[in-house]
Formats: sequence, C-alpha cells, structure tokens
Amino acid sequence: MAMIIRASLALFSRNSRCSKVSCKLSEIGGGRLFSCSSPLFTCSVTAAFTNMSPPKKICILGSGNWGSAIAKIVGNNVTKFDQFDNEVKMYVYEEMIDGKKLTEIINTTHENVKYLPGKKLPSNVVAVPDVLEAAHDADVLIFVIPHQFVKRVCQPLAGKLKPNTVGISLIKGFDLKEGGGILLISHLIKELVNIPVSVLMGANLAGEVADEKFCETTIGCRDIEIGRMYRDLIQTDYFRVVVVDDVEAVEVCGALKNIVATGAGFIDGLGYGDNTKAAVIRLGLMEMIKFCEVFYPGSKLGTFFESCGVADLITTCYGGRNRRVAEAFVKTGKTIEELEKEMLNGQKLQGPFTALEVNHMLKQKGMEERFPLFTAIHQICLKELPPPGMIDCIRNHPEHITLKSKL
Repeated sequence: MAMIIRASLALFSRNSRCSKVSCKLSEIGGGRLFSCSSPLFTCSVTAAFTNMSPPKKICILGSGNWGSAIAKIVGNNVTKFDQFDNEVKMYVYEEMIDGKKLTEIINTTHENVKYLPGKKLPSNVVAVPDVLEAAHDADVLIFVIPHQFVKRVCQPLAGKLKPNTVGISLIKGFDLKEGGGILLISHLIKELVNIPVSVLMGANLAGEVADEKFCETTIGCRDIEIGRMYRDLIQTDYFRVVVVDDVEAVEVCGALKNIVATGAGFIDGLGYGDNTKAAVIRLGLMEMIKFCEVFYPGSKLGTFFESCGVADLITTCYGGRNRRVAEAFVKTGKTIEELEKEMLNGQKLQGPFTALEVNHMLKQKGMEERFPLFTAIHQICLKELPPPGMIDCIRNHPEHITLKSKL
C-alpha cells in the first residue's frame, strides 16, 4: 500500500512571490514519487533516495584490464538501483591504437581493445580522456590505476571535487614517503584530494571477473552505510562482496601478496614443483601477518582469511601476471622492464615495484633480516641475488628455526 506523506511547502515563483503548494510523497514498490500541484504549476519527480537527494554519479579512474573489468560490473549495476546515475564515466589515459584514439574506440565499439579485448563494456560506460572532466562532478570515485601514477592522476583533482565525494581504491601497492617509510595508497589519495577512501582487495583475476566466473572480494570500509552502497554498486551473482572494517589490513594484504607471487614465479622459473611453491606461499603469508603486526598494530588475524588475504595470495601465486612475468624473468634473463613491454603491453608490474618500496622502508628501519623472503625477492628483481638464492632463503628462513609453542 502506498504511504502518502502530505506537506505544505512555500515555494518562490519567478517573480519571487511566495505560493502555497500541496505536495505528497508516494512510496510505490522500490521507488518514490514526489508530486506537487498549485495554481502556478504541476510537477512530478521520481527521487532516488529517501532524503530526495539526486542519484550518485560514478567515475572510474583507470581503464587497464582490472579497471575495465570493474567498469563492466559497475555499468550494469547502476541501472539496477535508483541511488545511482545511469551513466558511468571512465577516465582513460589516451593512446593511439592503429591510428585511432582509444577513447573513441571504447565509446563506439564498447570494448577496450588494448587491455580487455573481446569483452563488451556496457554502453553507459563513457570513456573520457581528461581526468578532471571525468571526475569533477562525481559522487563516487573508483581508483584503479597503477599505484605509480596515483599522484599524477589525483593532483589535478585537488580542491575540484564535490564536498561529499567518497572514494574506493582497488590499487595494490604502497607509496614511498620522503625520508623513509611507506604510505598506504588509500591514505595517499585522502591526502591528495581530501575525501574518505575505502579499499577493495581479493582473489580477483581481471580476465576471470570479466568472464563472469564466480569469485569473492573484500571491501574494507569503516562506515556501514557507505559499505552497503559499495556492495550495491559492485556485487553481482558471480562477484560476491564481504565488507569488513579492518581497512589497513585489507589494503596491506593486497599489496604484499604481489611480492610473494613474484617469488612463486621465480620458483616456477627454476623448475621446482608445487611443494616448493607452497613453502613460499606459507612463508610469505607469515611475513604478511608480521608486517601488519609491526607497522599496523590492531589488525585482525581473521582478515587474512578473507578473500583479500590467503585466497588472493594463492590465486596470484598460481595465476597472476606477477608469477607469469617472474617465471619469464628467470627463464629468459631479461629485465623486468623488457618483460613488461613484451608481456603486459607496457603496463607496470606491481610485485617488483612493491618489493622495492617495502625494502626501502625495511632498510631504513634495520628490519631486512626480519623479512628475509621479501628481501630476497627484491634482491633477485634487481639481479643482486641470483634466482637460485630463493631456495637458500626459504631453506634458512627463521620460521624453520623458531620452536613453535602450542596455540
């Protein structure tokens, strides 16, 4: 049954004379119909929210394979909820593909032919080459760019966003702080554009997500209502979302697992088997947990058993690009930069760069020996340590020396 709320509003006419208007708010199904009438005019407006606020505008900052896969989900989901505007803007770093602009290709063929070929994007996803044009009127920003480019993308937005804009980062990595230390990407974004930033991390290989193969993900968000909004925006039958409030641990898991996956790729390149890789995964997980205990005290152990933790770690160590490129690094002897161009269309590999950032902080704090796996992986990436050094590292890892007490 429709719930009718009657009100009497004083509205100004064009000549500024006040006129009494009879209004009612009807609740019909999932929508709300707000209608007014007076001798001067009659209007009927469908509102998206209980408080009559306009639909939220969504902008995706980034259009690589992961950004395009998320755009496919978000573009479909916004049409299912009144709280969202139906158009989704996607910031695309402009490139020329066979003489045509990538943005024009996406907007005419609805396909990101460079980074997610063969997968159709919803027609309401609009590629925009200018970051300020894409984001200035957005209510929700989804950050999904390589973490090396966060400053370059965010700096033009400083002071230009709407007052209540919120953001969610899908970016896995850290930023180096001046004088030593690292900064979480969500914290960096908040510093640059002054908005609250949640995070999304999980066992989410972009190609499988685009193929609509079932997977889970984890959103770290401290505000329950905003967390629900993100779940509505991103969850599907095949992409299930769990929202937790342990934001820092969720984000740290997403960054550190790429280092471990690089180590797993070294093991594959050396020709060792799954038993050896399992040792790398286990020791890597232990160093991930220790990293949070040391640098982000208060993190919850249970977070490491969500999709952002052990699930993402396993997936990336067996199927991710970091593993694949690291294997080629050992087998070919080429540099990481050469392999990025050959295997990733020039996209940046996260594992080696994150290992560099983490090692920078560990060295500053004299903690390299407490994280021997992370340290060895970094040294191999720089060719300071030959790849077989991985075996010596895991053989002599402190986890094999320390006596374990009962749980």
